[in-house]
Amino acid sequence: MHSKNLTMFLMDGTPTGLIKCTIGNWIGIVYKIPKSELERCKKDKNREDLKQSGVYFLFGASNATGKPVAYIGQAGNRKNGEGILNRLLEHKRTADKDYWTYAVVVTTANNSFGPTEISFLENKFCKLAIDTNRYEVKNGNDPSPGNITEEKESEMDHFIENTRLIMWALNINIFEPVSKTTVNLPNNEEKLFYLTRKIKAINFTVQGIGKKTDEGFFVLKGSKISPHEIATISSSMKKIRRNANIDSNNILLEDIKFSSPSGAAEFVVGNNVNGWEYWKTKDGVELKDLERKNE
Repeated sequence: MHSKNLTMFLMDGTPTGLIKCTIGNWIGIVYKIPKSELERCKKDKNREDLKQSGVYFLFGASNATGKPVAYIGQAGNRKNGEGILNRLLEHKRTADKDYWTYAVVVTTANNSFGPTEISFLENKFCKLAIDTNRYEVKNGNDPSPGNITEEKESEMDHFIENTRLIMWALNINIFEPVSKTTVNLPNNEEKLFYLTRKIKAINFTVQGIGKKTDEGFFVLKGSKISPHEIATISSSMKKIRRNANIDSNNILLEDIKFSSPSGAAEFVVGNNVNGWEYWKTKDGVELKDLERKNE
């Protein structure tokens, strides 16, 4: 990957407000917009680019499970001059999309997106998000890729690459698989950790597979999760365990991120345990001992 000059303009002076992102010598513009700021954008004469055609993302969390969700859509430049921004305002008034709290808009500095380009981008972004499986993608239908020439596809692939980079810089990992995140270990000597423990009360052995990354600690799909939990674990952990995608054989069918190794261990075991001691390399070295090497 080549070096790039990425500019993030914090329009409110805070990372939780409006953010405009650009890359040197690229016509693309990416906005991150809190839902509460849409009307303000409509009144702002400097935000004319938000009235163009483009692709947008709605981000939030599931009301039922608390898991991250996303919706990916497109908006053309309408006769009344209202494009993406007007579409977002429509979504704000729609009850079935009340889960989202902020949007990300992808457009251009010269309003060069036509129906072919935005259909292609919407299709590609949806497929990437579904394949990565970091978010629950709320799109009901598979967007059409449209009819695009190979020359234009090459141009759009470059656009997708830059958009992915900006999303990652915004800490939105909808396109980045867990396997690509950076591991915080000396010399990258171990990537996976294992947790094996017998639950005597139910004669069951858990077999957790974990990975420590810059984002947090992941319990990976394929882990064998205890169906038993003690009454004193937190209500939030109980909710995570109940909403996790676990099959009838107690095998985890998705990757789940936790803020700490101990939280990940608690999820696997169903009990309050010290993850720094319970997670070990394949050679039996505890996570805490590996961390000491990096101090």
